[in-house]
Amino acid sequence: MTEETLDSSIDLFWLPLGAGGRLVRFNGRVYEALKALLEHRPHNDLYHAALEARYQGNKFFIEMTPVWNSDPANRGVVCEGPVGTRFLGHSRLFRYEIRLWQNGIIPDVAWAVDSPQRLSNSEFHVAQLLKVMLSIPPLTWGRDEIHSGEMWNSNSVISWLLAGSGVDLSKVVFPIRGRAPGWKAGLVLASKQGKELG
Repeated sequence: MTEETLDSSIDLFWLPLGAGGRLVRFNGRVYEALKALLEHRPHNDLYHAALEARYQGNKFFIEMTPVWNSDPANRGVVCEGPVGTRFLGHSRLFRYEIRLWQNGIIPDVAWAVDSPQRLSNSEFHVAQLLKVMLSIPPLTWGRDEIHSGEMWNSNSVISWLLAGSGVDLSKVVFPIRGRAPGWKAGLVLASKQGKELG
């Protein structure tokens, strides 16, 4: 049992893939159409997860974004990793960053669907979340380096963080007719590392 407080919370946001940007949205639709065709199923909308955590009077916004799509210098970058291949990751154009942005923003939050979802009001869970943020593995985006059956991406990072924080993952509700590719990869890695799965 964890202590619940009024000023401690973890909220999950589902952002449509490519919200605010045509190229990513188009590529996502092509990817999902091909994936659905190969798996003989209807195609779904794709979503990108982000978190808002409240702790001791501060708000923290947690999200994976491209390095090249960066503005403020104090956006709370805690991890960077390569996109596509480790070799390509030597260029800023093929790198991602993971932000723990204190009192910052989630740029595409206006497009969020079925959000926010309150996952916890536990101060313990939020403290754990902020702690495990510092040990995010910089795996290659778009690759399955841990053999989970899914590629590593922003959804993998969020599910890994929630699992490692002890949050009850049964509270996570995916948008209707929506998919979050990579979600399973984060849970597989957390399980392999012996982290608590909520």
